[in-house]
Amino acid sequence: MSDLFDDSQRATLERRIDEWLATVHHQHPNTVAAFKSPDDDRRWMVRLRGEAKEFSTIWLQLGQRTLRYETYVMPYPEENVGEVLDALLRRNERLVGAHYALGAENAVYLMGELLLSTVSDDELDRVIGTLFATVEAHFTGFVQRAFASRFGVTQ
Repeated sequence: MSDLFDDSQRATLERRIDEWLATVHHQHPNTVAAFKSPDDDRRWMVRLRGEAKEFSTIWLQLGQRTLRYETYVMPYPEENVGEVLDALLRRNERLVGAHYALGAENAVYLMGELLLSTVSDDELDRVIGTLFATVEAHFTGFVQRAFASRFGVTQ
């Protein structure tokens, strides 16, 4: 089991994430917004402009043992459900530090988590880069299969 961070350790980590967030525009030129949630002082948002998907919003959530991260990918498939879910699961096998999952809204998310002891600027950059690059690389194909008739694709 990972170490439980006390309030002081988490406060230090919060400051580190706040400082990293202030520099994220320089590390990720596609960043259009990055800020701490006004409703939760242990939650942050980074919004990036993409080409395949217009925007990806990545949320970071600080817990007692881990930093969880997630981004919404697309709604639950309307068509080719088995094929799309199979493709998502097969893609999981090749991902490092993230995985596709069905989230609370019954939508497709890309998510993962880091042990708090491993959180660093480099790891935060890697997380944001991995989620953004993965969504950009696969979004169009997944959406076209999941909503084929909307794209005029026939089976």
